[in-house]
Amino acid sequence: MQRYENSHFNFTNLFMWRKLFDIRWAVEGSHLFIRSFYNDEFFMLPPIGPTAGMEDALNKLYDYQVSLNVPFTLRETESFMVEFLEKWRPGNFQYIPEINNFDYVYLQKDLANLKGRKLHSKKNHLNKFLRTYPDYEYLPLDSSLIEKCLETIEHWCSQKKCDEDPFLKAEKIGIIEVLNNFSKLNVCGAVVLINDNIEAFTFGEKLNNDMAVIHVEKANYEIEGIYAFINKTFCSEAFSDVKYINREEDLGIPGLKKAKESYHPVKMVKKYTVVEKKSFLKNTITN
Repeated sequence: MQRYENSHFNFTNLFMWRKLFDIRWAVEGSHLFIRSFYNDEFFMLPPIGPTAGMEDALNKLYDYQVSLNVPFTLRETESFMVEFLEKWRPGNFQYIPEINNFDYVYLQKDLANLKGRKLHSKKNHLNKFLRTYPDYEYLPLDSSLIEKCLETIEHWCSQKKCDEDPFLKAEKIGIIEVLNNFSKLNVCGAVVLINDNIEAFTFGEKLNNDMAVIHVEKANYEIEGIYAFINKTFCSEAFSDVKYINREEDLGIPGLKKAKESYHPVKMVKKYTVVEKKSFLKNTITN
């Protein structure tokens, strides 16, 4: 089986965002095919499955898009698939980096220990939290805490005015669905309680044999250091058996980009939009 590091090629992520992106799927042979429709744009993800038979899967995907009279387009394409596409049909495609969708990947030991000068400010935030809230409780997320987490996300979204932002509104719906199906999904999570109130919660899961992904991390931004605390503690307690932590993309949001860069990723999972060159050139001339 091919190794995937793209955080979006994960059942929980697809489940969370299936409504916003109108995600549909099919299995043919050993490969999974996923299509999406967003902002009046139809697109496919690359076939997911073993290298053996991938060329046949791509031929089927190409023929499918031709039958719909749409340009051959793939989104969220990892670097290894770019190399495969060039071998499949050399020189046929334009590869456009989806920079805002690149995943930030960190060493687990860096996030769990916060050692060294580059993470000194995070350690200071952590220590400030521990001094200010010595009576906090850190607990694994289980069914007994779901109702309080639902209340927390409602409160967080009222502060952030989620209902006025289509993306935040969709994220809220996705988080609620994951929480309501928590025992059925292959995820783990944690909460931070202060005075019996959940002031932060998070959940994630193993992405492959040596990488975990953090799907969600929400906290009361008025509590200094709580994000640093739950990030460090969750990575330490839940994912001590992996080498890497994938904290997903920044969506081009300046504040989110700054926060993710401040933890000093060791690499980025690059993703590309793949467009057949004749379609790309035609659209460029037309527009």
